[in-house]
Amino acid sequence: MTEGSSPIHRRAVLLGAAALASMPGAALTSPALRTWRGTAMGAGARITLAHPDADALIARARAEIDRLEDIFSLYRAGSALSRLNRAGELIAPPFELLECLSLCARVHTASGGRFDPSIQPLWSLYAETHSAGNTPTRAQIDAALARVGWNGVRYDSGAVRLRPGMALTLNGVAQGYAADRVAALLRDAGVEQALIDTGEIRAMDAPEGRDGWPVTVKDGPEIILGNRGLATSSPLGTVFDTGGAVGHILSPQTGLPVTVRWRTISISAPRAAVADALSTAGAMMPDQASLDALIAKFRGARIEAAQAA
Repeated sequence: MTEGSSPIHRRAVLLGAAALASMPGAALTSPALRTWRGTAMGAGARITLAHPDADALIARARAEIDRLEDIFSLYRAGSALSRLNRAGELIAPPFELLECLSLCARVHTASGGRFDPSIQPLWSLYAETHSAGNTPTRAQIDAALARVGWNGVRYDSGAVRLRPGMALTLNGVAQGYAADRVAALLRDAGVEQALIDTGEIRAMDAPEGRDGWPVTVKDGPEIILGNRGLATSSPLGTVFDTGGAVGHILSPQTGLPVTVRWRTISISAPRAAVADALSTAGAMMPDQASLDALIAKFRGARIEAAQAA
């Protein structure tokens, strides 16, 4: 994979790599819709829905996002993921963490190992050395790579365990997962029409008289989205260097930033978590054929836009 994180750089990564999407003004001004804007999962966020108790439901959705950050955040020292990375072991892990690890395992295999949440030690190396005005040496990269490898992750309902020195980031899936969880919460509360943006997008039913929610991806086409998730990755959306050439999506095989084949890739899928992981993995595929093959392994997933570099 992949998109890593450090306490200093996480917000920039999420804002740069995620789809920058918005509803057209006419859609947002409908009196039947209520919109909240704020921050979630380290990124700009928005929830738009139609329901008589919209304000109360938005408050519940925000509480759910906050609960999920207590699982996935690399900012919060007490989060489940932070505790796992510190100790190398997490007993009785939350089922949400296990769900994301299971999805990561599927995408890791389908991408030929390119998508790898254990990239965090390498990402931290790049972030720290470039912040100090330096470039990581080959020896430093190799030392970090020795701490990377999905085969060093073991998990079941009893515990998650990492090989010594390893650390995980779930930034390549957690935003989409949060959008899915909010959609499920709203659906259970009787909401049918909603658009959730937690850094990645999850659309529910569209407003009356519309085929879907029109979502505009930065530098890309308008996408009509209904009952699907959408995620966008851009290898140079965030960079480590001031020259804008060292992208933040790193290869767990070479230890280097991925070769930029596409400026952006937008993937949709029935679940936003799947779209999230596939958009990151897709940005690492070497050609169109391999990208097509990756997406074909996930039922209902499709490429919405892939802009060549």
